[in-house]
Amino acid sequence: MFDSPVPALDVGSVPGDGYLLDVREHDEWQAGHAPGAVHIPLHELAQRAGEVPREQQVYVVCRSGGRSAQAVRALNDAGWQAANVTGGMQAWALAGREMTSENEADPQVI
Repeated sequence: MFDSPVPALDVGSVPGDGYLLDVREHDEWQAGHAPGAVHIPLHELAQRAGEVPREQQVYVVCRSGGRSAQAVRALNDAGWQAANVTGGMQAWALAGREMTSENEADPQVI
């Protein structure tokens, strides 16, 4: 059986006030992430899905788009409206979108 493609959009289409869910690991998050994003690592999503609002569109991001595509498929199968951010945080950084870090260093995508 073939998996259907997940809904996706480019980084420039993610609204500044949208619900951005970052599913990367803790070290990736700490190195650099979008301001206002919510961090739930992919391996914790099943247990923490209740923290993700069902009443609004969810934009899911990881480093390059693979893990976020898995998260989007799982969320949509469970009744959420989610879309994958194409190219992930690598594309986010290349597009010059704002980033912050959890340490004193300049934000970066690792």
